[in-house]
Formats: sequence, C-alpha cells, structure tokens
Amino acid sequence: MDLSSIPVETGGITFLIPLIAALSAWFMCFIQNHINVLQSEQSKINQYGTMILSIGLSLYLGFFVKTGVGIYWTCSNLLSVAQLYLLNILMNPKKYIDYDALEKSRKELAESSAFYKASSKKLFEKDPYRKREKADYKRFFKDYEMQIVFYSEKNGFYKYFQNIIEYLLEKTDIVINYVTSDPEDKVFQMASDRFRPFYIGEHKLIVLMMKVEADIVAMTSPDLDNFHIKRSLVRKDNEYIYVPHDVNSPNLTFHKDALDHFDTIFSSGFLCTEEIKKREEMYHLPKKNIIPWGSGVIDNMIQAYEKMEKRQKTVKEILIAPSWQKDNILSSCIEEILDILDGGGYKIIVRPHPQFVRHEAGRLEQLRQKYHMDSREDMELQTDFSSNNTVYEADLVITDWSSIALEYSFATLKPSLFINTPMKVMNEDYKELGITPIDVELRGEIGKSVDLDNLEKLPEVIHELLNSNQFSRESLKAIREKYIYNIGASGQAGGDYIIERLRYFKKKHEEEED
Repeated sequence: MDLSSIPVETGGITFLIPLIAALSAWFMCFIQNHINVLQSEQSKINQYGTMILSIGLSLYLGFFVKTGVGIYWTCSNLLSVAQLYLLNILMNPKKYIDYDALEKSRKELAESSAFYKASSKKLFEKDPYRKREKADYKRFFKDYEMQIVFYSEKNGFYKYFQNIIEYLLEKTDIVINYVTSDPEDKVFQMASDRFRPFYIGEHKLIVLMMKVEADIVAMTSPDLDNFHIKRSLVRKDNEYIYVPHDVNSPNLTFHKDALDHFDTIFSSGFLCTEEIKKREEMYHLPKKNIIPWGSGVIDNMIQAYEKMEKRQKTVKEILIAPSWQKDNILSSCIEEILDILDGGGYKIIVRPHPQFVRHEAGRLEQLRQKYHMDSREDMELQTDFSSNNTVYEADLVITDWSSIALEYSFATLKPSLFINTPMKVMNEDYKELGITPIDVELRGEIGKSVDLDNLEKLPEVIHELLNSNQFSRESLKAIREKYIYNIGASGQAGGDYIIERLRYFKKKHEEEED
C-alpha cells in the first residue's frame, strides 16, 4: 500500500483505513471510560460526547489525509490502551483513591445540584422583574434613535454620568438611552422622551451588548471584552468610552488589562493620562483617545458643599470613614484608634462603608455597645447614608485606602489622615510603569499617613493637620487644580467630546448612504 495515498482520491482498499482508525478511536474511548480513573468519574454526556467526537474526526478526516496518517492514528490508539493497562498494573488506582469518600461526595453533589436547579427554577418563576426585563429588551431594539447608550451596573451609578447627561440634554436634542442592571434604579423616575431607561439583568445584558448598534457606548464598568460584557459583534466601528468612578489610579486599582479594549478614556487627571500612555507604549497597544475630563462626583460635591449652610461647632469633628477592602480600619485597628482619641476634645463619628454595614452588623453592634455610642455626644456610629452632610461638615477625615479622602479633601479643601493598612492592589505589576499612583502620591499632599504600629502619634498628627498652613484651603486648592482636570466643568468637557463624535458618526452615516 502506498502510505502517501489519500483515500478520497485513491479509493479501493484505502477506504478501510478511516474505518479502522475510527474503530480504534472507539476502542480507546471505551476502555478509557471504564478503567481510566478521571474519565470514569465524568458524566455520561462528557464520556459519550468525547467518544463521538473522536470517532467522527477519525472517520471524516481519515478520508482526506494520507493513509500513513490514518495508520499512525490507529497504532497510537492501540498503544494508548496497552499503556493504560500497563500503568494500572504498576500503579493500581485503588490504592490511591478513597472510593467510599468519592461515592459520598458524588451523592452530596447530586443532592446539591438538584436543590440548586429546583431553587433556580422557583426563583425564575417568581422573579417579579422577568416580564419587565423581557419587555425592555424588545423595546431597546425597536426603531429608537440609538446614537448613544450609557450602561450602569446598579442604582446610584447615575451620579458618575450625571453631569455629562445633563449637559447633553440641555445643549442638544440627543436621545439618551440608559441601560441599568438594577430594576429598582431611581433613573426610572426620570424617564422622558429624551431619557429612556431600560432594565436589563446581568444574563440578558450579555446578548444585548453583543447586538448593540449605537454609535457610542459609555460605561463605568472596566474589563470590557475581558469578562461577560463584550464589544458589539454586529458593528465594529462604534466607540466605547470608559467613564471612571473616581480619581484613583486605574493602573493600581484595576486588573492589568482592564481598559485595553476601550476606544476612549475620560481621564480624571494628568497621572491617569500618563499611566495609560505609558502602558500603551510599553505593551505596543493601540492608542486610545484620552480626554482631559475630571470628576463629576467631585464637581457635584464641591457645588453641594458651597451651597450647604455651615453650622457653628463648639468642637472639631473627626470622621472615621474606612474602605470596604480586607484589613480595613474597622477590621484591624478601630478600637485602638478610638481608645487613643477618646477624651481628646474631639467629636468622633464612625461611618462604615455600606458593604461593611451589610455584612458586619454584629461587629458594629459590639462597637456601639463597648463605647456606649448611643448615650454620648462626643462619639457616634453612623449607618444612615442618605445624606453627605456628615462628610462635608467634618474637620478631618481618617481613612485607609478609600477614595473618600480625595473626594472629601478636594470638595471641602480640608485635610485627610491616612492609616497605612495593607494596600489593595489589583495589578501586582503596577510598579512597572515607573509612575507613582495618585492614591499613593496624594497621601503626602493632602494630609499625612500613620503606620499601624505608630497609632499613638495620632493626636500629634491630628493637631498638625488641623493647624498647619501646609494644609490650608489655599494649599489644598492648588493641589486640586494640579491633579484634577476641569474642576467644576467635567460635564461640559465630556459632553462636548460626545457631541463632536456624534457629529462625526452622523456625517459618516450620510456618506455611506450616498
């Protein structure tokens, strides 16, 4: 037999080679499913699925490859069976596997799977928002004007887009399509002919995003194309804009490639811009449109603080507002801090992160009782987040790595004190850019830091922060202007860019139609 012949061309006896190869593939899979430890524990669907795929490929491809390849496949399959038997004789799996424990775990898995399926079905059937989501999904793809779509993960995220959207509604006739994954999002109260909110849950969102045809998609969610939110599959030229939550470093607080698949980044300040450009240069990434934007949250906090009626206080107020990350102040050193500051002539307000309140209610109640916070005027545990007045009125904020420090100091022009708990690092390679993240650099610009083993210095540091000219309003204002773009005008900066890009897309569509 000519081993270089191809059955589909030669015919005759060579047709036996694909059949023999397929038979050997079945034999190998049959043996493996019965005596291979790993495969014998797989589900029947996986076992027979692998078998059918192996047989099908061997049979089909066997007709189009040289007969020598088909014979090689057959020999390889038979030798694999012989090897498996030999290894099982030399190393009997029964000596290494606790089959009783395996059987027990299999039963537990089956029971939990059955419970999960029943629970999921029950929840799905009783989901009060399922019909609404289905209706909004259909409504989204109707003949609406889809120039721009904003996507929000949950209620409360509108504040990140607020200034931009309000500017667009005021200055143009653009229709705003706002997709949220929270059925209770307050944006539904704002619905109008030019502001159209849609409720799309996490699962249906995957398909919607792959089918979206809007010219511009703006979102605060990083990791576009890395996880469940993908770029559109039906349109390749639309523009994806990342709008940041805060002014923190994207290189430190996000996954390494979290912003790589966006076309445009609204940058909060020059350090953010430098990080993005440096990463593009280092990894030879396509250049993005980096727009000097600023921070809508800080702009609105500045405005709210300036409008707020300032009350007269007899003592200085210190706000302890930790982050929600692991080893935050409340989890590591809150009692030591309270013991040191107690009786120091300040009013102490402890304001946990909302997530800490949700998950650590027992811990907070212990703290409340230990320091008798309900019966004293100089110490308070605050879990009502309906107002930011407490933040604005404080004379000093103590935090760890929370972004509240930057927002507080830049809005009120008052200093912050940082406790050096372990830093939250999402990108372990953040130092490779050679740029100090703003989260780190500003700790020495808008306040001072204290290590966990030097907490006894807190009274001294607090006195310095409250009385030193280094942290005066004028000094902090200069720092704010240096590090943050377009103070008080981020909405216009972002809105003007979007208007310009929509004009570009409109002209492009008209040219394509012509």
